[in-house]
Amino acid sequence: MYRYVLKRLFDIVLSALGMVILSPVYLVLAILVRCKLGKPVLFSQSRPGKNEKIFKMYKFRTMTNDRGEDGKLLPDEVRLTRFGKLLRSTSLDELPELWNIFIGNMSFVGPRPLAVSYLQYYTEEERHRHDVRPGLTGLAQVNGRNSLSWEDKFKLDLQYVNSISFLGDVKILFQTAMKVVKRDGIGQGEEAPVSLSVERRD
Repeated sequence: MYRYVLKRLFDIVLSALGMVILSPVYLVLAILVRCKLGKPVLFSQSRPGKNEKIFKMYKFRTMTNDRGEDGKLLPDEVRLTRFGKLLRSTSLDELPELWNIFIGNMSFVGPRPLAVSYLQYYTEEERHRHDVRPGLTGLAQVNGRNSLSWEDKFKLDLQYVNSISFLGDVKILFQTAMKVVKRDGIGQGEEAPVSLSVERRD
């Protein structure tokens, strides 16, 4: 009942409440991002969702649009400002994902959605991480996150998919809140490194 009905109901209610309660925060962040980093205030990334259906995931932007003399964007580490690092370290850049949760692209808890380009490198077993909606946070994020190998992250994702429960989700959300407060492993990004594609390319 929780997996197929109540989980989605909780996502809708909690994301709606979150957006209403945090609306002043959204407004302040939008103004700050516009003044410090330029426009657009939000940026979107294509990610695979449930059943590998592609959707647009929204975040507050954390980098400028600064370009070199050749007209190309400067490296990420140059365009990522102190303000952008603050947004990432506090996970405030993730707040627009509440909209993704509300409309059904995501859930509060589930495997984090990775880049579309890496779909071709998953094993058949790993593809089952897309049997559920991707999450704002997940089992891998509270058990090591960036210190884990991608294989270990995927194992935790599959463990979550096979054992979804209300108490399990509550525990993950609580652990996530603690990590955000402590800024433990936050702000380093969720993109799979190039090595994932290289290691699995024959």
